[in-house]
Amino acid sequence: MALSRNQLAQRVAQELNDGDYVNLGIGIPTLVPNFIPDGIEVMLQSENGLLGMGVFPTEENVDADLINAGKQTVTMVKGASLFSSAESFAMIRGGHVDLTVLGAFEVDVNGNIASYMIPGKLIKGMGGAMDLVAGADNIIVTMTHASKYGDSKLLTNCSLPLTGKGCIKKVLTDLAFIEIKNGKFHLLERAPGVSVEEIIKLTEGELVINGDVPEMQF
Repeated sequence: MALSRNQLAQRVAQELNDGDYVNLGIGIPTLVPNFIPDGIEVMLQSENGLLGMGVFPTEENVDADLINAGKQTVTMVKGASLFSSAESFAMIRGGHVDLTVLGAFEVDVNGNIASYMIPGKLIKGMGGAMDLVAGADNIIVTMTHASKYGDSKLLTNCSLPLTGKGCIKKVLTDLAFIEIKNGKFHLLERAPGVSVEEIIKLTEGELVINGDVPEMQF
């Protein structure tokens, strides 16, 4: 069965290391704070100028002035800091973020990512995506494996305008956890109840499978 948005965020959270500085993109990545494992302390950064982002607020502690890059209300952890977006992007461009979690429209076998526009459709702009893919050494993309029409989003070559080239190392979809290396997709894990054959069918780019592929654990 395909993973839900919350399960995607929960699996991404398992990739966090104690002490990491992590930037979370818009969409599914914003759910990650709700699933940080016990015993792990990370500092979550939002590109609009917040270091130390916490979980989503309850109705009782909503502060309408405290938002993430997606304009959702958030909370702050102890020791959090607020600053300008210019300073935030200086951190990103300076390589001070250990992990970035982004959404995408397409990813290909060379680690290219297309995430900001579909020609002919109204868009809000690139936002900070180009800075994030250029400034982070470790990037995980989370997205659906295929479109609602059944077309693969894991391609030999991206068909949409690129956000960044050769920058993506891992992709978590609603069907699989995949590593990108040597110009190929390598299947690391599969969603519970999803067969390797299903993943192969919906992956356009070359997919390498070594032995038995374990199911994700939650």
